[in-house]
Amino acid sequence: MNDSQLLRYARHIMLDEFGFEGQEKLASSKVLIVGMGGLGSPAAMYLAAAGVGTLILADDDKVELSNLQRQIIHQTNSLGLMKVNSASHQLNALNPDIQIQTIAERMTEERAQVLLQTVDMVLDCSDNYDTRQVLNRLCFNAHIPLIAAAAIRWEGMVTSFDFRQQSSPCYACLFDPDDNLNPDNCATLGVVSPLLGVMGSMQALEAIKLLIGAGESLVGQLAMFKAKTSQWQYLKINKSPHCKVCSKSS
Repeated sequence: MNDSQLLRYARHIMLDEFGFEGQEKLASSKVLIVGMGGLGSPAAMYLAAAGVGTLILADDDKVELSNLQRQIIHQTNSLGLMKVNSASHQLNALNPDIQIQTIAERMTEERAQVLLQTVDMVLDCSDNYDTRQVLNRLCFNAHIPLIAAAAIRWEGMVTSFDFRQQSSPCYACLFDPDDNLNPDNCATLGVVSPLLGVMGSMQALEAIKLLIGAGESLVGQLAMFKAKTSQWQYLKINKSPHCKVCSKSS
């Protein structure tokens, strides 16, 4: 690390659980963020600020006016731009030391399989049930940690799956891939804007803890936040013996 980087990351380096070693682990890490909307915005900004060496941003949408209520990485002058390009500009301005790669297309299974050979972790910031299931299955097969979150109306949830551990449950243990869930999203039901900041920031925090091996992660727990009452609830997630993805009997 040069003098500028030592100053930039000084508050990390001061932490006993972090130090120089932890910061260098972040600098050498590569993280894929799928979705640059309400969740991906704060998650990407905090990971960039923290010094994660390479961020790969994937999203096929353009910035619209209705996005700006909650997708804080985009600005009014970004309207009409691809979200990954708008986000890349902001992240480079925030931390020019890191590398930003962009994928301005919907994340297909074939593309994800290739990308997962090169990354250390995936953040699922999508709002698509099928995409969540695909990322879960591919991350499990590749033994790569997956941080998942969702938010709607006044409620959000976040959890971590660390597929480097055989005991880790997966997203399919929680939501069966064969279930036909309603395609509820912010466009149909609405969402209070700071809730996305809370959940996306939690994804970044979980990612940093797993990348440097510090603290206790949410693996095996689902953290649920009720914004109206500012209350957290933690539910245990057990590895399902009948899971179609991670069970040996599947």
